[in-house]
Amino acid sequence: MIPILIFLSFYFAFAEYCKRKVDKIPDINLVKVAEGFKKPVYILGRNKKLFVVEQGGTVKVLHKGKVKLWLDLSKRVESGGEKGLLGLAFHPFYEKNGKIYVYYTTRIRGDLYTVLSEIKMPERRERILLKIKQPFSNHNGGQIAFGPDGYLYIGVGDGGSANDPFNHAQNLRSLLGKVLRIDVDRKEKGKEYAIPPDNPFISRGEARPEIWAYGLRNPWRFSFDPLTGKLYLADVGQNAREEVNIIRRGGNYGWRVMEGSICTPGVKDPCDPSLYEKPIWEYGRKEGIAIIGGYVYRGEKFPELCGVYIFGDWGSGKIWGLIYEDGRVKSHKLLADTDLLISSFGIDEEGNIYVVDLRGGIYKITVR
Repeated sequence: MIPILIFLSFYFAFAEYCKRKVDKIPDINLVKVAEGFKKPVYILGRNKKLFVVEQGGTVKVLHKGKVKLWLDLSKRVESGGEKGLLGLAFHPFYEKNGKIYVYYTTRIRGDLYTVLSEIKMPERRERILLKIKQPFSNHNGGQIAFGPDGYLYIGVGDGGSANDPFNHAQNLRSLLGKVLRIDVDRKEKGKEYAIPPDNPFISRGEARPEIWAYGLRNPWRFSFDPLTGKLYLADVGQNAREEVNIIRRGGNYGWRVMEGSICTPGVKDPCDPSLYEKPIWEYGRKEGIAIIGGYVYRGEKFPELCGVYIFGDWGSGKIWGLIYEDGRVKSHKLLADTDLLISSFGIDEEGNIYVVDLRGGIYKITVR
């Protein structure tokens, strides 16, 4: 088998992504492609099919207008509120090895955990890779995705409650409030996975070597720009700010000390904003209450959208686009003001971006 890093470097070098630079962000339409799902929280394209993740623990496949149950984990998933089946990723060699990865909340001997598992399809044989104890029921994170380097990235919330009462996000001995990065194709002693050798804290005392970045509150959705490799992450705020970050190796994004670019209201920790990575974009409560990260458009069908990062807000239903170039946001625009309960965005193999409505609908973004 071709080593995964060589394979992915070849793939990303020759994939047909749009590369043109646009100055003006176009208006969009939302075209409904399906409805009737039960609390959908994520969507992902593979093999010309759309896989819809439902919070209760099921994954359904949408193909040529028909919907079928594909995976049922409902007996082991605890759902409700911010709990449930929250993430899905296909191994880059899925067509050969049949491996998928899921991220969900469950009870183990009465305690709440978030679990990352590998499932071998079509047998549906599960291998638990990682268990993280949750002190509270909220802020579970949820996104898992393979990066252009072939490693699996995992967004983990701070453990919940308000103001991160145990200061997990700033504690490098805790996996909570972090982006993790692991190698699922190898194992190390005592683990069901391996640590990539260039992880930033691999040799730093008691720090957990899985950590890629920290200081996050609830990194519900993130994605990689397939052209540049940049990792865009939307961190859900508390009472003041919602933020978009570019995640960098070893970066500290400030929570609980910082909420966006301000010192967190109600937290008395010493606050020096210069010590933390700044968001590339943020907004306050007039615009929304829970940011939902999306994707950079790199498809070929709508060249006027090329390079635009599209994201939204669960509370307000608003959808925005921004262009981030040369270390700054060059352009920003409100694209749609909807009545949707936006739970996620998704992408297919042609680069089309979809919007997921928690009430059951799936919408495709097109250009007017």
